[in-house]
Amino acid sequence: MNDAALQASLRQIREATVKEHVDAENRHDPDATVATFSDAKASYDIPAFGEAGQVPDHDAIRDLFVGMFSVFPDFHIEAGPLRHGDDHVFVEVRMTGTQHVDWSGIPSTGKSFNTRMAVLYEFEGDQLVCERVFMDFGEIARQLEAAS
Repeated sequence: MNDAALQASLRQIREATVKEHVDAENRHDPDATVATFSDAKASYDIPAFGEAGQVPDHDAIRDLFVGMFSVFPDFHIEAGPLRHGDDHVFVEVRMTGTQHVDWSGIPSTGKSFNTRMAVLYEFEGDQLVCERVFMDFGEIARQLEAAS
């Protein structure tokens, strides 16, 4: 197999992994979501949350998603086009959800949010090793805390 064919194959595998990951999130299945990461290495990074957004391993990632699905039982992601780089897949997503319990210092109001985010899925070969989510936490907070 030539280099171009190897790159195309790698791209297909990575794209399938990202789609499987997003599908698992939309099914609210934390185990299936975590299963899309490499068995050897996994991390999750939400820079807007500072140190609290540094999620270092499979168990912590699972806990993160269990919490998100509890806070936002209708959590949903719409993924835009997938853009491939040498060691990553970049996706702009639209994330929505309705808050049902207190979250990140925001008292539950039963309000919803609808926002765009950028997600960088980092790979080592064909293995997903990190998901990095760039978001405007202030915008989400404004939507959740908005007066009725």
